[in-house]
Amino acid sequence: MQKRLLVATPETIGAVYGMGPEIAQSVCEWFQPNAHRDLIAKLREIGLQLESVQTQIDGPQPFTGKTFVITGTLPTLKREEAKTLIEKAGGKVTGSVSKRTDYLLAGEEAGSKLDKAQALGVPQLTEEQLLTLLQEI
Repeated sequence: MQKRLLVATPETIGAVYGMGPEIAQSVCEWFQPNAHRDLIAKLREIGLQLESVQTQIDGPQPFTGKTFVITGTLPTLKREEAKTLIEKAGGKVTGSVSKRTDYLLAGEEAGSKLDKAQALGVPQLTEEQLLTLLQEI
């Protein structure tokens, strides 16, 4: 964890994609007590890696900046496989549908996520459509 988080304001934290104002305020407040700061320091000392490690992905990134949600049972892919394909193409996969969702990858028995996506006007893709998009790159 970078020291910037220790001194960040709720507004700074709230600017992170997916962070609302209440969560941002809670994160800020959590880092204020010295006991919490000491805990972070001790975790670092014993080797806990607090920074995210990002690897360079080779190849086209057609889904850069796009957020996907996966729901239902896909015909041939496991959800983790679909997530990996999307992330390798530059996309991000989240667990819930919101107005910020760009695509819903929907399989059989999609349920409430499909209903919410339809209500919000989020485009839906089948597994076949996703694979076709990925082959076109």
